[in-house]
Order: sequence, then structure tokens, then C-alpha cells
Amino acid sequence: PGDTEMDFLRSLFSRTLGLSPGEKVLDELSLEGVASYIQSGKCKNVICMVGAGISTSAGIPDFRSPGTGLYANLQHYNLPYPEAIFQIDYFKKHPEPFFALARELYPGQFKPTLCHYFIRMLKDKGILKRCYSQNIDTLERVAGLEGEDLIEAHGTFHTSHCVSQFCSKEYSMAWMKGAHPHFTLRCTQTAPLRDIVFFGENLPSRFFTSIKNDFPNCDLLIIMGTSLQVQPFASLVSRVPKNCPRVLINMEKTGQVQLFAAGLLGFGGGLDFDSDGAYRDVVYLSTCDDGCMALADLLGWKAELEELVKREHAAIDSKDASKKDATANQSSECSDKSSPGPEARKSDYQ
Repeated sequence: PGDTEMDFLRSLFSRTLGLSPGEKVLDELSLEGVASYIQSGKCKNVICMVGAGISTSAGIPDFRSPGTGLYANLQHYNLPYPEAIFQIDYFKKHPEPFFALARELYPGQFKPTLCHYFIRMLKDKGILKRCYSQNIDTLERVAGLEGEDLIEAHGTFHTSHCVSQFCSKEYSMAWMKGAHPHFTLRCTQTAPLRDIVFFGENLPSRFFTSIKNDFPNCDLLIIMGTSLQVQPFASLVSRVPKNCPRVLINMEKTGQVQLFAAGLLGFGGGLDFDSDGAYRDVVYLSTCDDGCMALADLLGWKAELEELVKREHAAIDSKDASKKDATANQSSECSDKSSPGPEARKSDYQ
């Protein structure tokens, strides 16, 4: 069809599906534009969507990076294919590889990153609506987010439930760490324990109820450290209003996939950084920590963020040191009780 017909089709399509471009909110499509928007006071309902990339600087590998990602380093688990470690049918028959991996990633071994604390700052400043996380490492909670601030879309190590349909008993993280030092996590029903969402399973019901309330009211979407390849999480970028700015802080561009029909007509919910019609999407290519620090600097929050990270990490180190001292003292007391003292040894010869 000619230009006139195509314009008519675009207009009809946009009116019918509500896909017409929204109002331009940012002064410029850059991190500076995002900072200016936040400082304007108009930004009060920030949603963060985060993936494994926000935890890599803590020492936790992401999933898909060639050579260093989790899926590239699972050979010693003797899996039929890497993704099997998160397949529910394989897990029910062979839970050992997942629990061995869980032991390596279990909470208490890693500190939250600067990116985690930047999200905490958004909460402290009263503009964080919610953080939607694909991560299971609980570092958002360690950084200071509470259950109400957080949607752990793919599950968490924070709690575990028996997978038996006849049981479903909940176990706390404290119980799991104390009762199962070797991570043989099984219920009294002898069924495995976990609250991690495996491939092919439904996401938590709270995920679906929350997006209905959160995303229509979002006025800034910050996407960090995710490949946006796993559904339905990836589709959330299209759930915000048409005039809601979206900023991606990541090592590479992602999320630009559109519906084929919508793409033909110049519409679609995917991120748009480069087209002539781009009006709200910003990309900052860097590590998540560097991107958050750059944004914090533009906002005048840099010193505050650095101090928060320093203070919180020191508190974690102090807590860890206290635990080690307590464990050492306990071991020493047990040793003293098991071996006789000088008087006892003297009396042995009397």
C-alpha cells in the first residue's frame, strides 16, 4: 500500500489497540534526562525490573554469559543439558545437583552490590513502587528491601516449601541453615524442599496480582542486569503507560523484540532506542553498578550512596565476625568439656 493507506492503517491500528505513541516526558533520551525527570518531583512510582546482572559483582554468576555464566559451568553436575538443573521433572528424580548448586549460592555468603543499595535508596526516598526481581539470591532483602517492596518472580531461598502436594509445609531459611548443614533438604514427607520457580511452573500468584496494580501507575521503569529473554517477566516492559520513560542499564541492548504485526506498522511494546520514533526509552551500556553510580552522581546522591554501601557492608562484616567468634567459642567449650583438665588428670594418678 502507498503512504496514505499505510498512515490510515497505522491510525486505525493505534486507535483499536491503544498503541499510539505517548507524550514525551524526558527532556532528552539520556541518563541526564532521566535524572532531570526524577529531580522534577513528577516521578513518584518507580518500578525496578532486575536480573542476575545486578549480582555478578557480588561474585554470583549470571546464567547466559559465554564462559562465565552459570549454564556454561555445570559440567561437574553431570546433567543431560544445563537447563535440566531447573527442570521440575528432573529435580523430582535427581534433586542433588540443584541442592549442590544451592549450597554454592545460598544466602549469607555474598554482600549486596552498589546496585542493590541504589534500589534501597529509591525506597528510602519514597519513590520506589516495587522491585520485580528474577533473582533467587535474596540480596535485595539483605540490602534493606522488605517483602512488600519486592516481587521475587522466580522464587527465593528466603523460604522453602515441601513440593509434595499432600504436604506443602513451609520451612524458614533459619531452619534450613540450622537443620540441614549439608543441604539434604527434604521434608518429613521425604519430598524435596524449595521455593524456586522451575521451568514450566507457574510464577507466584502475587506476581500476577501485583502487576495489575503496579504497572498502570508506573511513572519510571528502570531495567537492570537482565537479558529479557524469559517470559512472562520480559513482557512486563510493555505493561507501563505509553508515556512512562523506560531506562535500561545493562552490558548490551535487549528487550527490542516487537510483535510482528505491530512492528510492520511502527508500533509495539518492545524497547525502542534507535528508531526515528523513539521518544521514551534510554539505554546506558555499562555494568549495573557503574550505571547506578552514574545516575546517583547526576542526582546528587553519589556521596550518600557510597556511604550507605560502606556502612551496610561494615555491618555485615561485623555480624559475620561475631558469628565466627561465637562458633569458635562454642567449639572451644566443647573441646574443653571433652578433655580433662590438670586437676582431673592429677586425680587419675592418686
